[in-house]
Formats: sequence, structure tokens, C-alpha cells
Amino acid sequence: MIKLRTILLYNSLYVILSLIAIIYSYCIINFYPYQSKYHTNDNVIEGYIHRYEIDGNKLTVILKGREKVLINYYFKTIDEKDEYSLKLGDYIKVSGSMKEPKSATVFNLFDYKKYLYRNKIFYIMAADKIEYIKSNIRLRYKIKQLIIDYINCFKKSSTYIKALVIGNNKEITNEVSKSYQLNGVSHLFAISGTHISFLTVIILWILKKLKIEENKRYYVVILFLLFYIFLTDYASSVLRSVVFFILLSINKMYYFNIKTINILQLTLFILLLFKPSLLYDIGFQFSFVISFYLVLYQSIITSSNHYFKQLFLISFIAFLVSIPICINNFFQINLLSPIINLFFVPYVVFILFPLSFLCLIFPFLDSILYFFINILESVSLLLSNIKIGEIILSKPTFIGLMLYWIVITLCIRGMTRKKYYCLGLLIGLIIIHHNINYFNTDPYVAFLDVGQGDSIFINLPHNKGNILIDTGGQMKFGEPWQERRREYKIGEGTIIPYLKSIGVKELDYLILTHGDEDHMGESLDIVNNFKVKQVILNDGALVKLEEALIEQLNKLNIKYYFGKRGDVLLIDKYPFYILNPKVDLNENDNSIVLYTVLNGHKLLLAGDISSKVERDLIKEYSNLKVDILKLGHHGSITSTCEEFLDFLKPKYGIIQVGLNNRFNHPNEAVINRLIDKKVNLYQTSIDGSIKVILRANEVTFISAST
Repeated sequence: MIKLRTILLYNSLYVILSLIAIIYSYCIINFYPYQSKYHTNDNVIEGYIHRYEIDGNKLTVILKGREKVLINYYFKTIDEKDEYSLKLGDYIKVSGSMKEPKSATVFNLFDYKKYLYRNKIFYIMAADKIEYIKSNIRLRYKIKQLIIDYINCFKKSSTYIKALVIGNNKEITNEVSKSYQLNGVSHLFAISGTHISFLTVIILWILKKLKIEENKRYYVVILFLLFYIFLTDYASSVLRSVVFFILLSINKMYYFNIKTINILQLTLFILLLFKPSLLYDIGFQFSFVISFYLVLYQSIITSSNHYFKQLFLISFIAFLVSIPICINNFFQINLLSPIINLFFVPYVVFILFPLSFLCLIFPFLDSILYFFINILESVSLLLSNIKIGEIILSKPTFIGLMLYWIVITLCIRGMTRKKYYCLGLLIGLIIIHHNINYFNTDPYVAFLDVGQGDSIFINLPHNKGNILIDTGGQMKFGEPWQERRREYKIGEGTIIPYLKSIGVKELDYLILTHGDEDHMGESLDIVNNFKVKQVILNDGALVKLEEALIEQLNKLNIKYYFGKRGDVLLIDKYPFYILNPKVDLNENDNSIVLYTVLNGHKLLLAGDISSKVERDLIKEYSNLKVDILKLGHHGSITSTCEEFLDFLKPKYGIIQVGLNNRFNHPNEAVINRLIDKKVNLYQTSIDGSIKVILRANEVTFISAST
């Protein structure tokens, strides 16, 4: 035991263990792929319900059979939804079609397939039928289901009780959740070290009052926390906090005298050894990195006896060290977040969190908790509209990330000596990063995968012009009971984060080819989230979407006008010619058709025009030739006639189209036409988003799916 204690006091041991854990995790995830026990031809599977969620008409189940499988089932009627009675742990049989998750199809954005893979989920089953076989017999699932059912009884505050007690924050509305993220306080609604510390202090205090021996008190708390890990569905921040507490308790009970920073490194080693995928978990990255720096530089915090000064120092250090993680995943930071946290941290830790637990004992506190929740949400929504501190930073390279870590570490080390000149280095790094697009030397065009719709982004060299053409959009079908709390929106989920990921802060032009939902459905989100200098709509009769947008443009004082044949936009030295509309026809044929030449390469973006307009363009522009053609109307049979292809002679064709869309686009005849003409074809449904870099002597196509 003495030898063990001596070995455990070596600081270098923990550094070595940490490095081993990180290298091991990286290798396991990237070079030794997990193997699934299922296959795509497995149409019937059995297992028990590990987790389930009902949102609108959609039931999502994590089924544990031979391995975890994600089940998606859609209720056909409201009665079927109301009659749903399956619970956690119930054993069921599911019939349907098994498919692999889809990889990321937009550059820089969240890859759902990798996320599921790292959680050892290899398949998604689209369920046709779910059959109950037998009830749950597992005690832990019975207890968890009882707790969930009990929380659901709270009419007003159940959403936040779930978030703060069992770590389920999915029921917080999109708008509010987004405001927490923008304000840099979303971490407060993930169970973390603060919450675990609160629970352990309360339980230890109760056990002490019951005169239970000290070591036994710790054993009781450890057993409770092990169940709490299950209750919170093995959340990464909870795993880190619980294992850290267990190791601290062992260190205290058996007098190992290991430094706190070394115990934290040992926590990293143990967790990554047993669950290597945590290395890529954003929650774990935040939890561990912030804890590491706060423990390592605790002397800065304890240098002051004033609570709010200590809180500010904690918030400031946490903000600094979270910058690389934030910009790598969310592409922006909020400089005001350390100040905002001065209100939010004590408010959540000392009011909302205790009240959430007290509500479980005293249900009459529900209305009081709800009152404080309303205050919190109102303040968050108000602050999120203050854009002063928001800085958009493009997704950094690996070298860029390492540079941030080095500079930030130097800044915090400097704070221990009251030398703050390194903060100037960090500010300089952020300024350079913020203006990174000024270093782009070649124009490029990105055809974004927005499903069954169009959205095209053009970036001119040295940040001389940012042009977004169309925004995509989703047609809404169904009844109110089918609507979801967190309906996916292409603007919020794809276009806005993509633009931020490449460092776009404002748009010189938003060009909306016509008023169909799949071309301008997300335009309101774009103008509400970016500074837009000018909007161009097609000339012709207005539709409802255009009327709503114009109303908002007037409120925001954004200039707009209606483009028609013959108009020319001169952006820097690059002319953009509007070839259509000529006369008011129908909405598709009124599409703006845009022609430009970038670095000698000719592009034609055809909107949704039909062959009728294509033939008119042939008559009007006898010398029109293109290198890259964005096909009209998603490859529909009504567009891209043979005459048009013979006339333009494009080298490359791009179809923006959704996979397995209800219109069966693109049409097979159009595809064959392109093949016969030896046109190199790209489709967003197959290739994902397509980036075309237009250098002086070459064109480079990059697919998001490769």
C-alpha cells in the first residue's frame, strides 16, 4: 500500500495516462471500426425500450436488442398516439426497413451518422409496426419510468424539471434553447459538476444528521450517483462529474493525498478507456476542459474573497477555454457571456435547480418555479437580441485550434502573475480569424443540399461580395397534432450555420429567384439573422411568402427591388446578368435566371424555368454559352430540353434535388439527356453539397459526401 501511495504521488504518471487515453481513443474510433450485429436486410428485430420520445406524430425509440437501434415510427391517427402505452424496459418486436444513417451533406456541419456511430448505433429502422411482447422486469427502468411519469404530472414546470433533474432538455422550445446558446449559458441546462456537487452536499448533510459513519456516507452517495448516471442516460458531463467525485472520495477516505488536478486526469483516463467515443463528445469536451483549467488555475479564483468577483473569474476562465470548442462546433462566440453568467449562474444554481428538486417533494411549488422560469426565459430572449458581443468565426483548421489553445493558456498563465499582455495576442488572433475571408484569392460557388429545394452561395475574392441565391424551404403537410416541438428548419439548421462556418457576417445580396416555398421558404430567417444589404425578388405578381418578406424588409430597413431581364448587378468587378423574367407568366417561369462569368468560367443558374422560357432565352441570347449549368426545376421533365443543352453546351450540370422526393425528381429522361451530351453531372441528393472553386485555369469540384 505504501508503494502504491508513493507511485500515485508522481505528477508525470497522470500526464502519461492522459496522453495514453487520448491516443487510444483516437485510434479506436478512427482505425478500429465497430462492427454491427445487424444487417440492412433485417426487417424484424426485438429488444427492450431503453429510451423513447413522442414529438408530434413521431415516436423515437432507442431499442436495445443485439445492439442499440434507433427506431422511428409515425402515428397514423391522433387516437393511435393517445393510446400509446409502452414504457421503458418493455420488450417489443419491430417490423420495418433498416437503413444506415445519412452522413453530413453540408460542409462543416454536424454529422449525425458519426454521432450515432460513436454511440454504437449503426442503423435506423423506419418502423411499420410495433408489437408489445412483455412488460419491463428491470427495477432501474421501473424507477426511471415512475420518476418521468411523476414529473409529467407537473402542468407548468415539467420541461425544466426534466432538464435540471434528469438532464432531458429536449422539451425546451427552439427559440429559448437558441437564446441560451447565443448567450453562452446553455451549459447550465446540462447536468454537470455544479449539479452533482449540490446533490452530494445535500445527501452527505442528511446522512451526517442521521449519524452515519463518514466512509459509509460516501458509499451511499456513490451508489446513488451510479444510479443517477443511468437516470440521466449516461450524459457525458454527468459521467465526468460522478467518476471525479468517486475518485475524490476514495482519495479522501484512504488518505492517498493525490492532487485534485491529477485526480481529474485519472478521471479522463478511466472514462476514455471504457468509452473512447467521449473524446468527440462536445458535452464532455466542455465539461473536462473547463474543469481542468479551473482546477489548474484555482489560485486566480481564490485570490479574491468577493463572491461575484470569484464568479466572474470562473466565468471568464470558462469562457476563454471554451472558445476553441465553440468556434469548432458553433462558429461564434459571445464576448458578453462572462458578464451574462453573473446573473444566470447563481439564478440557475441557487434558485431553479434547488426548486426543481423541491418540487418533487412539494408539488405546490410548481407555480413558483414556473414564475422564476418565465423570468429566466424573458431575460435570455431579451439578451439574445443584443448582437453587440456576438462574433462569427469560421471553422478553424487543426493548426488554428492548437494556436488558440496555446494563446489562451498563455493568457491564463499570465493572469496568475497579473500580466495581461497575452490577452492582446488573443484579441489579435480573433480579429485575424474574424476577417479570414479577406485572404480568399479565388471565387467559389456552393450548391447547398437543402433537400427538395435550391440554395446557392457565391463568395467573391477578398470578401468583395457574398451572394445567397434562394434559401430552400419545406412544404408543411398535416394537422396540428402532428406538429413537433422542435421542427427542423433548413434556415436555422443548415444555411445559417453553414454561412457562419465559413465566416460570413453579412450578405451583399439575397436573390430570391421566385416565390415558391422550396426557394424562399427560409428567407425570413436569413434576414433576421444576418445583415443583408439588398434583396432582389423576381418581377411579377406577388405571392404570400413574398408579401410577408417585404413586410419584414420594411421593418428592418433593408433595400429591395424586383429584378427583370436586362438588369445587371455589378459586384466589385464581377457583373451578374439577369436574363429572366421578361413577362409575367407563372411563378416558375417568372424565375430569375442569373448569368455570370467568374475567373473566365461561365455560370447559368436557371431557377425553375420550363422549356418554354429556355427556348425564349435561345432566341434572345444567340451567343450564350456556359461551362456550368444549374438545371432548372430540380431536373424536372418540364425543363432542360435538348435544344437548350445543344445551345449552351455545358461541361458540368448541377441538380439541386432532395433524395427520394415526392415529385420523383430528377426525371430519368433528363439524366439520360445529360449523359448523351457528355455533361459531367452532380446531384445534391447523391453528392451532398457541392463546392465549385473557380481558379483562373481550372475548376475544382468538392463534394460534401466524399
